[in-house]
Amino acid sequence: MDHEETRITLRLPADLHAWLTAQAKANRRSLPAELVHRLERDRPATPVDAESP
Repeated sequence: MDHEETRITLRLPADLHAWLTAQAKANRRSLPAELVHRLERDRPATPVDAESP
């Protein structure tokens, strides 16, 4: 895994934020760690074309 990081601002509906926060707590992770875990778990195994939108 590449350890280079990029900061983003993310707006979430309040109910989704509450659910993700609860999931993070249940999994003993921070909210950012929970988001990264879920994105890495669900992203395709094949590389995506960097020029695709």
